[in-house]
Amino acid sequence: MSKITRRTLLSTLAMAPAAAAMAQTEAPPEAAVYIISPRDGQRVRNPIVVRFGLRNMGVTQASSAARNAGHHHLLIDVDDPVDLKEPLPSDKNHLHYGGGQTEARIELTPGRHTLQLVLGDADHRPFTPLLQSQKIGIFVGSPRAAKAKK
Repeated sequence: MSKITRRTLLSTLAMAPAAAAMAQTEAPPEAAVYIISPRDGQRVRNPIVVRFGLRNMGVTQASSAARNAGHHHLLIDVDDPVDLKEPLPSDKNHLHYGGGQTEARIELTPGRHTLQLVLGDADHRPFTPLLQSQKIGIFVGSPRAAKAKK
C-alpha cells in the first residue's frame, strides 16, 4: 500500500466516528409530535400541565438507542427556527424531558406565551424530517386575577 493510499485510509477512518456522530437520525414515515393540552388560545393558570402527543414513534429516555423513538423538548416563546445540525439547547426556553416524560408541569409569568414540541434523538438532536408540533399560543392569567374571581 502506498503512503498516499495509507494516509488517505487512516484519515478516512479517523473521521468516521465524527461523521457517524453528526449523522441525522431519521424519523419513520408519518411520525408526528403534537400538544394534547393546553389548546391553542386557551387561558390557563399556574401551574400549567402540558401533555405531549406522539404518533408512529415511541417515547424513550435521552441517550437511548431505541429505534424509532425519541424524547420531548418543550420550546417556550422561541421564535428562531430549530437548527437541524445541532443538539437542541437546554435553557429556560428549551426544556428537555429526557426521562421519557409525556407531560410537564410548568410555571410561566402572566401574559401571552407560545409553546411548541420538538422530538429529539438520543443526543438531543432533532430528527429528520424535523418532528415539531404546531406552535400554540396561550394566555397565563395572573394569580391576583384568579384570587379576585373566588
